Amino acid sequence: MKRRWQVAIGVVAALALVAVGGIGAAWLYGRSVNADLSRTNAFSPVSEETPAPWPSWTPSATPSSNPRPAQTGTAAMNVLLLGSDSRDPNSTAGTRSDTMMLAHLDADHRHAYLISIPRDTWVEIPATADGRRGGTMGKINSAYAQGGAPLAVRTVEAFTGVRIDHVVIIDFAGFQRVVDALGGVDMAVDRTITSIFPPHRTFVQGKRHFTGAEALDYVRQRYQFADGDFARERHQQQFLKALMDKAAGMGVLSDATRLNAFLRAVTKAVTVDEKFDLVDIAMQVRHLRSTDVTTLASPSAGTGWEGNQSVVRADTARARALYDAVRTDTVARWLAAGSASAGQSLPAG
Repeated sequence: MKRRWQVAIGVVAALALVAVGGIGAAWLYGRSVNADLSRTNAFSPVSEETPAPWPSWTPSATPSSNPRPAQTGTAAMNVLLLGSDSRDPNSTAGTRSDTMMLAHLDADHRHAYLISIPRDTWVEIPATADGRRGGTMGKINSAYAQGGAPLAVRTVEAFTGVRIDHVVIIDFAGFQRVVDALGGVDMAVDRTITSIFPPHRTFVQGKRHFTGAEALDYVRQRYQFADGDFARERHQQQFLKALMDKAAGMGVLSDATRLNAFLRAVTKAVTVDEKFDLVDIAMQVRHLRSTDVTTLASPSAGTGWEGNQSVVRADTARARALYDAVRTDTVARWLAAGSASAGQSLPAG
């Protein structure tokens, strides 16, 4: 079955909605959109007991079911962005999350960080509340297949030590509709490639315009690049910033028809946690532009094998430094201190 790439447009929609100002319009449309959003209890089986210690990073035969990391008490926000083959957020029928990003909005709401977590990262998968699933070592994207959004949240929190505040999930069909509602996006192509998926489009090196279907096709590609999944993650992040630029540059808020089409496309594409409030988030990110979003990759130590599975190994020291900075809302300071290379900063598109 073809792999489908999906990206969490929900948070991006909030960013785009306010990228050109107009909070009044955001409030007017946002209240209606909030009511239409599909929701899931993404935190339902998650323990609220004693905060979990930093992950050991040492694989064990019987991974423990760690409680949640402590709340930081700051205005910073962490959002888990998931893309899956199904919009059912509680799916346990083998659906894996092809895309996983941690979005961190700093406390002053002037900068955001998008951290891509390689889907093949080998981690501890905590056991579900009923003990029937999880409780094993596995690829991080398998958590969604085993226990839906709740287990994905628990796994990412155990891996990073960062508390997740919100969850946004999107499917591939919705991805295309959102892009097309904006009239497509413009993005640079690294080098000329031919898609491995029908109709085998050729993407010529240089900046080009993408329809929804073309963008989906391009950001799914990995085999044509030496760095494989890492290249795909880079393109996903470039796309997010291109989408923000397009929304800001085409006057979405000044055109009621276009704004309505855009927001309706978003509501049909995404599922969010029960406490996700589009208007509240729009207010928090109203000062953000795409230039205020820094893209990073979760540090890895290369690839390896677990049985017959090709996996990505987390780089213990560098990952710990990055996620400590996220947890304490000091990512800007960490980057300024020269740690960008430790986080494998990815170029913007």
